[in-house]
Amino acid sequence: MEILKVQNLTKIYGKGENKVVALDNVSLSVEKGEFVAIVGASGSGKSTLLHLIGGVDKPTSGKVFLAGEDIYNFNDEKLAIFRRRQVGLVYQFYNLIPILNVEENITLPLELDGRKVDEEELNNLINILGLKNRQKHLPNELSGGQQQRTSIGRALITRPTIILADEPTGNLDSKASEEIIELLKKMNKDYNQTIIMITHNMEIAKYANRIIKIEDGKIVGD
Repeated sequence: MEILKVQNLTKIYGKGENKVVALDNVSLSVEKGEFVAIVGASGSGKSTLLHLIGGVDKPTSGKVFLAGEDIYNFNDEKLAIFRRRQVGLVYQFYNLIPILNVEENITLPLELDGRKVDEEELNNLINILGLKNRQKHLPNELSGGQQQRTSIGRALITRPTIILADEPTGNLDSKASEEIIELLKKMNKDYNQTIIMITHNMEIAKYANRIIKIEDGKIVGD
């Protein structure tokens, strides 16, 4: 089942001599349960594509359909709600709230949405993340790998339609990187979770089921 459809997506920054075409008429589709890696050099347009898919930025032209919804037909408020409920974001630098502990960071999207936390589901997720002995710790008391696991937990807690991971191993050593990528693979396999991951590392990309290569704002391999 097609979960994501991107049609003729273009993003242009600036005008005249300062004009930069970050994305150039990109089209692709992703099936439910796919684990897709998007690879490319710095400045290739891969992060721009991820942000447009997630509704974080708006395209110059083109459409993004997620779970059958044309996300750029939404007003800002509806888009924010849709993004909070349907899109799980994992960033390179974790973006955890420093005054909240692991458990509170993970459940934050539910709290913001006024939804009740299922304690059994939360405990199960914390166990899978390997954070059982760290759930009351603050981010500055965690290793980089543990912080990224917390970030993944926060992305998963809402059971989103899609997880978008932007260089999720880019700030980690090789051992922690392998643990994080294995965790994403497990979520994809055990929960049929659709994942799109941005990376410049081909060794990391090989863990995905599908690799899309992007250069100068265009898809050059799939």
